[in-house]
Amino acid sequence: MLQLFLLTLSLLPWMPVFHCKVTMDSKYSVLEGGSLTIPCHYGPQHVSNVKYWCQGKTREFCTSLARTDDARRIGPAVEKVSIFDDPVQLVSTVTMNNLKEADSGWYMCGVEIGNLWKADDVAYTYIEVIHGLSAVHSQVSGEEGSSVTAECVYSERLRDSVKMWCRSGDPRSCRSTGSEGIYEDSSVVIRDDRIGAFTVTYKKLEKGDTAWYWCSAGQQKTPVNILVTPLPTTTSTSTSTPPMTNKPPTHLAPPHIESKESKETWHGLT
Repeated sequence: MLQLFLLTLSLLPWMPVFHCKVTMDSKYSVLEGGSLTIPCHYGPQHVSNVKYWCQGKTREFCTSLARTDDARRIGPAVEKVSIFDDPVQLVSTVTMNNLKEADSGWYMCGVEIGNLWKADDVAYTYIEVIHGLSAVHSQVSGEEGSSVTAECVYSERLRDSVKMWCRSGDPRSCRSTGSEGIYEDSSVVIRDDRIGAFTVTYKKLEKGDTAWYWCSAGQQKTPVNILVTPLPTTTSTSTSTPPMTNKPPTHLAPPHIESKESKETWHGLT
């Protein structure tokens, strides 16, 4: 039994520990000009190791972009690519800013092992940088009479394009932000932040506003469904007090009174 235990201990360094490997999602998509933050998880045995982020699909040909031991790090809000290690949560976080279509490709998150006998622990992901337009939510809903906002985000090359909001199938319904980046009338407000998003706010929803619409920027457009729900109906239930009924008083049986005659009869018998 002791020999089996010693044999097991000797084999432990060679056994793969699958739950301690580096892991992250296999694919990400982001609009051009936007930012992306990616968590990269590792095992507790890698807490003190250097973490790094590089572009490429093989360890041998991977261009280094960020390392946790780089003393020149500024911060995720300033740098094009930055990496932050949180040893308490066992995760290193990579942030990439101002992404271009040319940045699309394979990337690798790695833990540097630093010896000749074992390769670095790594995980791969594919990042797709898209030029275009998309809706934050493809459907937004609100009660009749309430306010609701739809938001559409666009890529960098569409920042200077005119933004439009149109009811599907009705070209005459289109409303444009114009050169000022804003449109407003009695029922709707459209605002373009000129950075990467524009919003459409209905001030007071009506039943007839339920329809499909188009967010449009340049030649790009994406559908959004507006759903107006009816106001909840409240049924008033009367809680009247039931009429009082004149019930006859409850008569209790009179207490038994022993008569004098019966008492004398009883004494006579004794």
